[in-house]
This record gives sequence, structure tokens and C-alpha cells, in this order.
Amino acid sequence: MARRIVIQPESLPAVHTGGPDFSDQLNPRQLEAATWGEGPALVVAGAGTGKTRTLVHRVAWLVGNGIPPEEIVLLTFTRRAATQMLTRAATLLDGRCALVRGGTFHAFCLAILKQYASRLGYPTPFTVLDRSDSEDVVDVLRAGFVGRSAGKRFPKKRTLISLFSAVRNRNRSMEDILEGGYPHFLEFADTLTELHEAYIQYKKEQGLMDYDDLLVLTLQLFQQEPAVLREVAARNRHVLVDEFQDTNRAQALLVKAFASVHGNVMVVGDDAQSIYRFRGADLGNILRFPEEFPGAAIIKLEHNYRSTQSILDLANTVLARAHRQFEKRLYTERSAGDPPGLVPAPDDRFESRFVAQMVLQFREQGIPLHQMAVLFRSGHNSYDLEVELGRRNILFVKYGGLKLSEAAHVKDVIAHLKVLENPRDVVAWNRILQLLEGIGPKTAGRIVEWIQQGSGGPFSLDGASLSAAYVASLSRLFSLLQQLKREEAPLGAHLEAILAYYAPLLRSQYSEDYPKRETDLDHLTGVAAAFADRGAFLDSVALDPVELTALDVEQEEADEPPLVLSTIHSAKGLEFRVVFVIQALDGVLPSSYSIGDQEAMDEELRLLYVAITRAEDHLFLSYPMIQFRRYDGQYFTKPSRFLADLPETILEPCHLVEAPREPQTALPEASHSAALPAAEVNLPAPNASEPDDDLPF
Repeated sequence: MARRIVIQPESLPAVHTGGPDFSDQLNPRQLEAATWGEGPALVVAGAGTGKTRTLVHRVAWLVGNGIPPEEIVLLTFTRRAATQMLTRAATLLDGRCALVRGGTFHAFCLAILKQYASRLGYPTPFTVLDRSDSEDVVDVLRAGFVGRSAGKRFPKKRTLISLFSAVRNRNRSMEDILEGGYPHFLEFADTLTELHEAYIQYKKEQGLMDYDDLLVLTLQLFQQEPAVLREVAARNRHVLVDEFQDTNRAQALLVKAFASVHGNVMVVGDDAQSIYRFRGADLGNILRFPEEFPGAAIIKLEHNYRSTQSILDLANTVLARAHRQFEKRLYTERSAGDPPGLVPAPDDRFESRFVAQMVLQFREQGIPLHQMAVLFRSGHNSYDLEVELGRRNILFVKYGGLKLSEAAHVKDVIAHLKVLENPRDVVAWNRILQLLEGIGPKTAGRIVEWIQQGSGGPFSLDGASLSAAYVASLSRLFSLLQQLKREEAPLGAHLEAILAYYAPLLRSQYSEDYPKRETDLDHLTGVAAAFADRGAFLDSVALDPVELTALDVEQEEADEPPLVLSTIHSAKGLEFRVVFVIQALDGVLPSSYSIGDQEAMDEELRLLYVAITRAEDHLFLSYPMIQFRRYDGQYFTKPSRFLADLPETILEPCHLVEAPREPQTALPEASHSAALPAAEVNLPAPNASEPDDDLPF
């Protein structure tokens, strides 16, 4: 049994007095962070150590000590996170906390660019493109460059957007990005650089910005206009940043710029939970913080309030193998609890039976389904389990799917609002025109060109030469747009008029499932009701996509909230009483693509750490010992190398034992008995006389 060594707290630095007293609500390290005075500070917050609680108290403490709330900036990765933090801070103190400027990096930069974009030569208003819209723009430009590929494969639009995003967010050349992740396209480096420049110029001419532009152009604005930087930074008396380990290089530079006048910046994050390198997150941002801000305080939160000590012992042991990190060791005042179990299963089916049986067993012991989760590296890792859960009638939800604003029918409606807001938005024009019968991409392009060159205004058909095949439908569209442009009506009224016009188009375009899509549009109307004007609504939809579309899952009348199935990436920030990590195989976790790349392997290690630290009370890591490949047949697997050679006191081996065929036998309990060399988990045996669908397990 591992020894527990408790490190006594250090003495606290002097803090301001006269404000709220949180000494009875926070532990010593949390209190030190929440009441830090001035200057830079890095809060390294381990999993489950109360990071959000600390930030909330920090906001309340600053406001309570006389800092005007409008001079405090709280940057988070979702609008919802900022809203929830400020609401909690207001509960701690008073309503002044709601006046703190909280939101995402992109939303904060958008507000700046709306005020100063003309300094960069951008027209106003401009439109913010989401990922799908950006791909459509690139696809139009791509056609003019494909011919240079000399008959070789040229990157598709999604890959192009990923390349362009990496170039801008990481501040690296196209050649560097290609060498690191797309070596098969290196021969096109010059062509892709030219295409990227054409994409940037096209957006500027048409009054369009994508997500990356919001960050990069704000940095460009600050570089070109030092007076603007001073004006913006002077309003930021204190800058607070959540999840700093997930920032990209551009965001780290923005933090430095926002705090450049007063120098009061506190970033909170956990280097051990940096798992989004594929999105451009740079672990170096948090590791370099003490160098970027000389004299910065480093405050470590290590007191975990989530997991048992046995689970933390495994997490600490796994994390110790990382090559670059801030040293820390999570501890808790909770009892040790059952040690995590390592469960080798004969094959995928056995692994699925094990998980399903244990889920039912824990449910009978009083743990609700929604307080249990099955985590995995990639979405396809759970396919076999999903079949088994369905066979046993265990309701589950799988994290993933489209956001409401990413669904095609919702994008159709939003495109109408976009052309009203910005008549130069070529992407939106193309989308709404191609909804009309008889109008394809080429015809839509000609109509858009005429609109932009015409003298009658963007919503006038005067003088247009139109085909009889679509003149009537085009006239209806332009009459609607003219009417809405003239009317000074609230957003809701405009949206209702667009939905009435769009209803027959919806039924024509999506004849098989339009009732579900109508439900989504009703939902969209409800979301829009919270916004005062069209521009604010469009900004919100682009920057912070809203809830899941009704097309993702069938609505079911459930007697209880479902079991959670999730990729590890999607589960970050969540916690469950029981966690199963399945397919813990070498080549899966870590991914085979990471082997040989030390930085990638370290991130895979951190991914396992994140999975482990989601568990509160019970944790099982399982893997099939035999798998099947289509062309190779059966082959033996290996467990994750991250779990190899761990002492049994840290990770207890479990054996799956087939129970005798007794159809009415009750489900036995899993044992972690220390008296056995390895714990045994009994599985009811399949009944050979019954078909699979009627098996009792």
C-alpha cells in the first residue's frame, strides 16, 4: 500500500484587506490564488482541485476590493462557462459581478474588430464565417489551383482550412506545417501559400472573417495601431484566463497584449490536461508563462475533491512518466477506496459483456446510469458495446454529433439573415439562391455577380436578365428581402417571415425527414428570442454553436437519464462516480500515429490521465486480448504501454470468469479481494438454448 505524505501549506503572501473574507470557503492554496494582489500569476490546477471555484472567488474578491467590474476581463473557451462563473460570483458578492466582461477569446476580439476593423481596410459590417462556410469559400477558390497539381492528388477543402488555420494560429510557414503533418503535400507548398493568400484577400474584399481572422486580425491591429492597443489594454485592469493549457499561440499573444498596460494577469490551467494539440493548442504556452511574465507567482492546487486516493495514486503514477510538466501530486482526504481494476477480456464481445454487466450491477447498488461513463479513444471503439447495451435495453447517450447551427436546414435559414446583415456575403447568397429550383452553382454565381455590380441595390431585380425557369421563385425571394430590409421589426418577426417563406423549400429539399427539421427550426426561434438584434444573434451563432440538433438522436421517453458513452476528449471537465475506459490497447491509447513522436506520446499519456481523473469512486480499464482484422484474421493484442509494469497495489489485475449456465442466476458482485492474487469478475454464461437477443446478460 502506497504511503501518503501530506505537504504542509506554505505561509500566505500579504493580501489586500477590507474586501470579502473567503478564508472559511477555500483551502489555503485556493485562497492564495483568489486573493492574489497585483502582477502576473499562474495557477496550476490539478484535476478536481476546484479550479472554477477559485476563479469565481477571484472575480468576487476583485470586485469586492473596489476594482470596477468593467475593468476586469474573464476569458473562457465557451460563453456558457463565463456566464456560469459570473453568476456564481454575483451570488457570492452582489450583482456588480455580472458587469465583468466575460466571454470567449473570439467574442472579445470580435467586439474589438467591430470598433476598429476599418483601420485594417475591412468594410463594416462584416460577416463571421463558421467552419462550413469557410470551407465553401475555399472550395470556390480551390478550383482555380487544382490544375497546377499535374494530375496528382490536391488537398480537399477541409484539409485546406486545417492547413490555413495551422499556419495562422501557430505563426508558422506553410512548409513547416506541411512537413509536420502533411508531408505528402509538400510539393504543393508554393501553390498552397498562394491559395492561402487568395483566400485572405477574397474574404477582405467580400467583408468576411473566419474564426482565425478574429484572433489574427486583432493581433495585426495591435501591431499596426499601437494607440489602439494602449486604449484596449488600459481598460483591462485585471485579465483572468481559464483553461490556459488549451490556448494556441495567437491566444497566448493576445493575453500578453490585453495585460500590457497594467500587467495584472492570472491564468489558470493544468498542463497535465493539455490534450487538444490537433486543434492548435500549444502546451508551451503554460510551460513558458513564467518566462513570458518574469516574476510571476506559481500557485499549485493539488487537493483533489473528486476521486478516492486509490484513483489519484494511479493518476499520479501515470503522469510521472511525462517528459515536460509542472511537478505536482494530487491528494485527497477521501478514503482510499477500491483500487482501479485492469480487466483483460478474451475478445471484444467479452469486454462489452463485462461493461454492461457491471453497469447493471452498480445501478442495482443505487448508482444512477447517468453517473456512470464509458470512455474511449475514438468514436468507433464503442461500436460493439453499443450493440450489447441495446441488447440489454440499457439506455445510453453518445457524446458527439452536429450542433444545431451546423445542421443544413438551420444554415439555410441563417443564410437569409446573413445577406440582410451583410449584402456582400457571397457564401450566404450562394446558399439561399441554390435552394431555388433550377438554380445551380454556376447560375447562382452569375446572379451574385450581377447583384454586386448592379445599381439597383442588393435586393433589387430591376434590369436583370432572368430565365423563365426561376424568375417567379427569385422574385419571391427578393420581395421578402426588400420587405425585411425596410421593416424596423424585432429579430423574432424577421425570423418568422423567413421561416414562412422557407417552409415549402424545407419540405422539398428534405422530404424524408422534414418534421424533425421543423422541430429544430422551432428551437432556433426560441434561441433567437434572447437576442435584441440580428447582428448579435448571428455573432453568437457563429462563435458559440448552440445545443444539439433533433436529428442527432430519437426522442425517447426514458425512465431515467442515460448512461454516458464518450470519447476522452469530449469528457474533459466532467466527472462520474463510475468510469470504464475500454479498448486500452497499445496502438489505440496511445494511438499508433503517435509512436515515435515524443510530444505526441506525452499528449496520449495526458489523455489517459484525463480519463482516469474523471472517476470519483470506481475505475476499470479494460482491453480485448484477441481482435479480428478483415485481412489478417485473429491476432493477439497488447495492453497500453502506459499501463505496463504498474504495481498491483496501484492497478489491480482482474480476471473475467464465465459463470455456469444457470439462466436464473442473479448477477454476482465484482470482487477486489486483497486475499486473491487477482480479483475475479463473474460473467453469466450464454444460454445455448436461447437466441442471442434473449440472453439474460
